Amino acid sequence: MNINQKNTDFQDEKKSIDLSEMENSCQEKTEDPLKEVEIFKEKLKKEKDKFLRIFAEFENYKKRIQKERFDLFRSAHQQIIIDLIPILDDFERGLKELKKSKDEILIQGVSLIQEKLIKILKEKGLKKIKIKKGDDFNTDFHEAITQIPTTTEDLKGKIIEIIEAGYILQERVIRHAKVITGK
Repeated sequence: MNINQKNTDFQDEKKSIDLSEMENSCQEKTEDPLKEVEIFKEKLKKEKDKFLRIFAEFENYKKRIQKERFDLFRSAHQQIIIDLIPILDDFERGLKELKKSKDEILIQGVSLIQEKLIKILKEKGLKKIKIKKGDDFNTDFHEAITQIPTTTEDLKGKIIEIIEAGYILQERVIRHAKVITGK
């Protein structure tokens, strides 16, 4: 039996089902044609309602899938940037050590690479949290690693030393600045 023959058999079977449904509806016929029209209108209304519900469900499904796709790309983008932050730290530490050697050409080359990386990350929405020694400690942006006693009263609750820079991505802190505060 080939595929075409199977398809025609299936269509014949479908037609016989449709015919039996029509026969049943014909048997349900009453003597009153208005009543019959009302029955068909009611069936049409039910089918239309069913269609609208399925269509709305499909539209919601499309929106949900689109949002999930967007969220997936956004989280992947964010994770890549988070993974690149330690490289920025390595560049800073490497430049500090290179400045000790006083090889200007080498320092300039590494600085250019670092600047390119920083420029690309800034274009993607990464910002370094701006802090300096003496700023007030803010738990929204800073993480206190330790506290040390201060010699003056005005340094209490202030940043004494910056251990590691913090970063913001798309208005959200992705890494708090690690600091030492005075107590």
